[in-house]
Amino acid sequence: MISEKEKMISGMPYNAFSDELLTERQHAKEMIFEFNSLRPNQIKKRNKILVNLLGKTTNKFFIEPPFRCDYGYNIEIGENFYSNYNLIILDCAKVSIGDNVYIGPNVGLYTAGHPLHHEMRNQEYEYAFPINIGNNVWIGGNVVINPGVTIGMNSVIGSGSVVTKDIPYNVIAVGNPCKVLREITDDDRQYYYKNYKFE
Repeated sequence: MISEKEKMISGMPYNAFSDELLTERQHAKEMIFEFNSLRPNQIKKRNKILVNLLGKTTNKFFIEPPFRCDYGYNIEIGENFYSNYNLIILDCAKVSIGDNVYIGPNVGLYTAGHPLHHEMRNQEYEYAFPINIGNNVWIGGNVVINPGVTIGMNSVIGSGSVVTKDIPYNVIAVGNPCKVLREITDDDRQYYYKNYKFE
C-alpha cells in the first residue's frame, strides 16, 4: 500500500495529518525552533542545523532567521545562496534553488495546495508540486511563488509579486499575477559600470 508520504512526493492527493508526515513536520519544527532561537553571532551553529535539516546545502549559504519550512529534506540550495528575514518554504514537494540566488524578506515558496471543491478540502486532502529556481535569480521582498512554478536563470522577480506561472530566463517580471516586464540586456550591466565605481 502506498503511504501518504509517497503520495505527497509523487504529486498525488494526500493526507498531511497522517502519523508519518505529522511526525516529520514536528521534527523539522524542533530543529527550526533551535535555529531561530540562537544568538546572532552563532552562525556556525545555525548553519550546522540547516546542513542536517535540508536535503542539500553547499559550502556558502546564509539564511537570516526567522526561517520556516515543513520538512526540510525536500529543499535543495545551491552555492552562494542568501535569504533575508522571514523566508517560508512549504516543501511538501521538491524545492530546487540554483547558485547565486538572492531572496528578499518575507518571501513564501509554496509547493502545497488544496482542492478547489470544498468536499475534498474538508476531507483534509492536499497536493504538492515542485518549485524550481534557476541560477543567478533575485527575488524581491514579499514575493509569493505558487506550486509547480519554474523561474528561469538570471531573472528578477519584483517585490510583491505573486508568481502563478513559469517565468523564462533573463527577464524582469513583476505584478499580481506576475508577468514579464522586459528582458534583461547588456545595458543593465553597463548602467552600473557607468554610474558606480567597482573596486
